[in-house]
Amino acid sequence: MTGARPCAAEKRRARERGGGGGGGGGAASEAAAGSMSGARGAGPVLAALLLAASVLSAALLAPGGSPDRDAEAAPPRDLDKKKHVELKMDQALLLIHNELRGTNLTVFWNSERCYHCLFQVLVNVSWSGKPGKPSIAAVAVSTQHGSLLQLNDTLEEKEVCRLEYKFGEFGNYSLVVKHTHNGVGEIACDIVVNKKPVDSNLPVCIAFLIGVALIIAVSFLRFLLSLDDFHNWISKAINSRETDRLINSELGSPSRAASIGGDAQPEAWRPPAATPRLRCVDTFRGIALILMVFVNYGGGKYWYFKHSSWNGLTVADLVFPWFVFIMGSSVFLSMTSILQRGCSKFRLLGKIAWRSFLLICIGVVIVNPNYCLGPLSWDKVRIPGVLQRLGVTYFVVAVLELIFAKPVPESCALERSCFSLRDIIFSWPQWLFILMLESIWLALTFFLPVPGCPTGYLGPGGIGDLGKYPNCTGGAAGYIDRLLLGDDHIYQHPSSTVLYHTQVAYDPEGILGTINSIVMAFLGIQAGKILLYYKDQTKDILIRFTAWCCFLGLISVALTKISENEGFIPINKNLWSISYVTTLSSFAFFLLLILYPIVDVKGLWTGTPFFYPGMNSILVYVGHEVFENYFPFQWKLQDNQSHKEHLTQNIVATAVWVLIAYILYKKKVFWKI
Repeated sequence: MTGARPCAAEKRRARERGGGGGGGGGAASEAAAGSMSGARGAGPVLAALLLAASVLSAALLAPGGSPDRDAEAAPPRDLDKKKHVELKMDQALLLIHNELRGTNLTVFWNSERCYHCLFQVLVNVSWSGKPGKPSIAAVAVSTQHGSLLQLNDTLEEKEVCRLEYKFGEFGNYSLVVKHTHNGVGEIACDIVVNKKPVDSNLPVCIAFLIGVALIIAVSFLRFLLSLDDFHNWISKAINSRETDRLINSELGSPSRAASIGGDAQPEAWRPPAATPRLRCVDTFRGIALILMVFVNYGGGKYWYFKHSSWNGLTVADLVFPWFVFIMGSSVFLSMTSILQRGCSKFRLLGKIAWRSFLLICIGVVIVNPNYCLGPLSWDKVRIPGVLQRLGVTYFVVAVLELIFAKPVPESCALERSCFSLRDIIFSWPQWLFILMLESIWLALTFFLPVPGCPTGYLGPGGIGDLGKYPNCTGGAAGYIDRLLLGDDHIYQHPSSTVLYHTQVAYDPEGILGTINSIVMAFLGIQAGKILLYYKDQTKDILIRFTAWCCFLGLISVALTKISENEGFIPINKNLWSISYVTTLSSFAFFLLLILYPIVDVKGLWTGTPFFYPGMNSILVYVGHEVFENYFPFQWKLQDNQSHKEHLTQNIVATAVWVLIAYILYKKKVFWKI
């Protein structure tokens, strides 16, 4: 919130969010059989292995502090102690040696990821005044991306040299500026490595290897369980133990002892007799949700687990649109099932409106944490947010499908005209509405006049575009939010502030971007229609997933020119540009192309462990936001500037939410709105 000093929790929320639908029997033999059957047998084992992997991660990734960091970052003895620079995460020490006699230097810095940005003053290095003794200035430089350094003569304001270099975390470097031996007028700028940097990506590699080992262990366990001899041996052992336990417990209770030989049957939970639930949809949702939890908790403080400053894609930029996409698929599948059970459209409309209202209300509560900043001021309430956008998007696509809902065809084998495109032809009114919405987005984005900004501006403002439009962040999208909602009611810490030093508020979940989130959800509805219209026709489903993946990918190629910044419409999460939607939708269809045959057709994978949080998505999302600052999701780190400790903490926190989702699934506890 503007005008307030953010506490630790608010600083974490200054990261733009990526943003966020059995028990067994009582007999010993059935318990043994249930524990040995497919996914139900692998679930508890996988949960235990997941916790073991978390503990192993803690042991391997966080053995202690970083005692070598201060030593490697320490300046040489001839440097004044008052110039010592304490390095933070993703920083290196750069010592600039000015050996140019009678010349004062100004060092400018810029990140290679900052597109068309003004150079920023890094440090001034004056001449020492003593011939033969260079002046030295110490400064911390970023190691996240490559650095562009430009050295100017301070008095004459002319460029001395320019170079590009990728520094390593906690490394110690010297930039020596001197005249060459070949000529008086030539100046050389050379970078020397005094002490090697640490490998900051090593913890990620270790965590990845642990994950691979976990997958291999679970796969090997499932293979053993598929062997009859091993299966029978385990079943007999469990059978014997369960029988002894049940006899002892039942004989101790007269009221229950009578049921041992009676006709009572164990009440095992069974899914409803309706259309079987597609596990690939819940698995997809779980993948997006778990990634969202991980990146929202910090993602080990790695830049690629944070949102892009402006154009481009990172891992964090994938999760929210995927969640929107699979929400669209779920909307169509659930609405079709409800209508087939005889529910009236008017009653279903009431449920849709109520659920949307609840999502928006919960979202407003989550994005305004008054426990951090004291009593909430209505003048500073943030209105947009992740759940708010989900609520609006859900309402629009659900009502759209409800208005034009048609019975799902059982078979179209005899209708050659609609065999290939029935999932599209039957939805032509919805497609017409979506195309009209996208036309509105394009018209407002490229033709709405914005005071003080060029029409059609898509840039970040700040120091971008050579500082020409510092207050034009987001162009029309930012202008509409500030005009309709007000500066104080939108996000105050956009990701563009990191590199582009933007000064105006900008909300990545703003009004104009909601149009394209509706488009994304509708593409998810299209995936749901393919799954339902071509049920039991695996080849047809996979062909259509492939076609959509390629078609949307080609649109992205045309819009972006396969470039991060030079395309007609760059991929941009902050703007939710149409190229961002087509690219992430292409990835989503590709992921379904993999998940559907593996999970639902062949049964090679049950979706564990992602399936469990996917079944309780609202609870996991709201819970991870509310309990972010509580143990075991967060604790005091021994070294707050260590990637490995942050990564360990975030992995453990994410694993705990997976375990919670698993326990709730087994208890049949689901939070539905």
